[in-house]
Amino acid sequence: MEEKIKILLCEDDENLGMLLREYLQAKDYVADLFPDGEAGYKAFTKGKYELCVLDVMMPKKDGFTLAQEIRAINSDIPIIFLTAKTLKEDILEGFKIGADDYLTKPFSMEELLLRIEAILRRVKGKKLRDVPFYKLGKFLFDTQKQTLTLDDQVTKLTTKESELLSLLCLHANEVLERNYALKTIWVDDNYFNARSMDVYITKLRKLLKDDPDIEIINVHGKGYKLITPASGQMNEGDIQVI
Repeated sequence: MEEKIKILLCEDDENLGMLLREYLQAKDYVADLFPDGEAGYKAFTKGKYELCVLDVMMPKKDGFTLAQEIRAINSDIPIIFLTAKTLKEDILEGFKIGADDYLTKPFSMEELLLRIEAILRRVKGKKLRDVPFYKLGKFLFDTQKQTLTLDDQVTKLTTKESELLSLLCLHANEVLERNYALKTIWVDDNYFNARSMDVYITKLRKLLKDDPDIEIINVHGKGYKLITPASGQMNEGDIQVI
């Protein structure tokens, strides 16, 4: 089962904070709420979070200070600032610190959700390129050269084939949601892109058919699952075994 994405939420307005937490949880995220920057920092040092939503004006430690301290621990984690301020200087300050986005109050819950999803797609896209090789059953998949190798037979993949296979490998033995894959690779989940992805899935199945232990199955109403034997980590370090 795929783990839920965990969000650090710091908001000193109790009512708004609870509304945001409940909304994000309803959208299948794990959202931990903290009323000030100091409590948020302590939680970040102990927990594993994939995104931070920080109010700028908070007691004990403001959002800008908290963001700088978080960045010192993890320079890559996405940060969204929430603020009642509309001054250009404050917005620029947020982006100088490394904010991925900035929402001025009042804002709609739907807008926050869309911005979170957009940022996570960008981050996941980066992760696709972070793993240079996958040992996929009998195959070696080179994500940089976009090649699939079985023994001495090397097959060159198209960019879309490589991106889709990378995404399947990243979610090996888990359900890869159809809409998520479309938005990550094709940006838009319209009908024509969906049909295009079906064609690429069929192509990947044909390319992987020489290993009977590897299979891409349809999960009705959800998406696809790359079935691959569980393996341990290889010693080479730069090859991800799935």
